[in-house]
Amino acid sequence: MSEKKVVVIGSGFAALSAAANLAAKGFNVEVLEKNATPGGRARSFTEKGFTFDMGPSWYWMPDVFDQFFRQFGKSPADYYHLVRLDPSYTIIFGKDDFMPVPAQMPEINALFESLETGSSQALQKFLAQAAYKYQVGIHQLVHKPSRSISEFLSVQLLIDILRLDIFQSIHVHLRKYFHHEKLLKLLEFPILFLGALPQNTPALYSLMNYADISLGTWYPMGGMYKIVEGMVALAKEQGVQFRFNQNVQQIKVKDKRAHQVVTDTSVFEADIVLAGADYHHVEQQLLTPELRSYTESYWEQRILAPSSLLFYLGINKRLQNLTHHNLFFDEDFGPHAREIYEDPKWPEKPLFYVSAPSQTDASVAPDGCENLFILIPVAPGLTDNEIIREHYYQLVMDRLEKLTGQTIRDAVVVKRSYAHADFIRDYNAFKGNAYGLANTLMQTAILKPGLKSKKVKNLFYTGQLTVPGPGVPPSLISGQVVAEEIWKEFSSFN
Repeated sequence: MSEKKVVVIGSGFAALSAAANLAAKGFNVEVLEKNATPGGRARSFTEKGFTFDMGPSWYWMPDVFDQFFRQFGKSPADYYHLVRLDPSYTIIFGKDDFMPVPAQMPEINALFESLETGSSQALQKFLAQAAYKYQVGIHQLVHKPSRSISEFLSVQLLIDILRLDIFQSIHVHLRKYFHHEKLLKLLEFPILFLGALPQNTPALYSLMNYADISLGTWYPMGGMYKIVEGMVALAKEQGVQFRFNQNVQQIKVKDKRAHQVVTDTSVFEADIVLAGADYHHVEQQLLTPELRSYTESYWEQRILAPSSLLFYLGINKRLQNLTHHNLFFDEDFGPHAREIYEDPKWPEKPLFYVSAPSQTDASVAPDGCENLFILIPVAPGLTDNEIIREHYYQLVMDRLEKLTGQTIRDAVVVKRSYAHADFIRDYNAFKGNAYGLANTLMQTAILKPGLKSKKVKNLFYTGQLTVPGPGVPPSLISGQVVAEEIWKEFSSFN
């Protein structure tokens, strides 16, 4: 087996996936993490008996997690306990206008029929096509390293791609099946995770609806950080070493090969460097100009997925009229979407999301208390300060209290906000983005920043700014894909 040393920068989901895979292939792997704990955007913190997940809160595509652990002869159950949520989530359209989305298909069909006669049959046709897209997209296309167009030139794959509706928008595609506004909002909501308007997102991504409705919404008891803990434990079982509080300052290159990673306290020798940190930051700050694959103007022209304004709240009482996941669609998404994507500014009447994991999991809050995670999607690159944050806190709490029919602010015993400045400070996030690049047609596959440097022979990238894209399941796949590419190039068997 190879004795080559791989230094991995960062410990988010993609980096952890890659590290475990590389170690299993025989590489000597060392992970350098800027912060005191692993997980990247999926870190957690505790305060006054509350445990808060700081980033991802949705567990979708359980088959991707199963496949990741299965490579090592393991399963998610070896590291954390999953439960399926029912309802999957609730959409709040207004006062006393709540729509819980059930987990089971008979109840989902009944919900659709209650709003639009014949829509349950349309749903089955829609999901059958979405299932095909999921199979091809998640189990084939996203596993391509996207280093050459030749990867996509098999006859069968070209036939599959033609059936994926990549040149039609999800906005148009959905309206071929459904007409009721509430159903359209339900089905367009997963697109928000992809970082683009439904009008600009390929209909390929109806695969997200299959993930939502058919595969379900799950939750790891103890919180999403249990996944991080499981992946770290797995990586350590493979021999991965972790170094925390290591803020990387420079990648030293000699003869077009990275040979050292310099942090603020140490120097690490490397045969291969894998950057799981922010791609833009690594290129623009850790490499000298002549070694960068992309110019600053290239990055400025990329379309980013949104950033987020987050609030972590500990409430000293139980709350009514909330489920685990709650989507507040009581305002028109059109203006809010334009304020994210077309005319970036702080939104006037934002939609927002509330996670109340304590509705499912008593361990994340003291007895008789509630744990709330509130997210407002906003444009990246905005001015961020405490005055702005407090304005949106009051705005959201006004609506939350009104729509759920209860006082909440007077029961807040823990309050912490998180936005652009924090994403930049903690993760060196380009323009304070939260999710990476938007999944537009012109930022798909070979049109994304490449997983290997064009200038440094042994420098690779993984994570949400390269293939396959943002989200926890794609990040797991990103780590697997880049690990395979490194093994092909550097394995002693070759």
